[in-house]
Amino acid sequence: MLSAAVPSREVFTNSSDETILRGREIGERLKPPALVLLYGDLGAGKTTLTKGIVGGIGAAREDEVTSPTFTLVHTYDRGVRVYHVDLYRISDLHDLETLGLEDVFSEQAIVIVEWPDRLKLRTEWPIVRIHLEHVAEDTRRITVDDSTNL
Repeated sequence: MLSAAVPSREVFTNSSDETILRGREIGERLKPPALVLLYGDLGAGKTTLTKGIVGGIGAAREDEVTSPTFTLVHTYDRGVRVYHVDLYRISDLHDLETLGLEDVFSEQAIVIVEWPDRLKLRTEWPIVRIHLEHVAEDTRRITVDDSTNL
């Protein structure tokens, strides 16, 4: 990753395909280790953006990426290991500890977390914060807060 800090960047997408494309652009620039935190309401496009990120990294085809809502963690690995974590159903620290995420942060990986407000682990990894927001039925605002100049 690049080291210079930049201010937030904001883009708008008008379809799932455009959201995937923006994710792909982000994924192409990510280098492990990295923690990507995805913020947004239900249906804001977090998993759709993740499809593009994982595809851009080259860890899986975009059509292979699905929401880990019930399994909580999906792993993709084609040269670069990516963990896609959904913490929506995590209610307390005990639930979080059962996922074994501490071990993940000892690897050279990229970890993408939906609902990161429930993540109570600390890491020294570079962090990319992405906020997704509904603007209209098919329009999303994607804001990247990035201290890594992604």
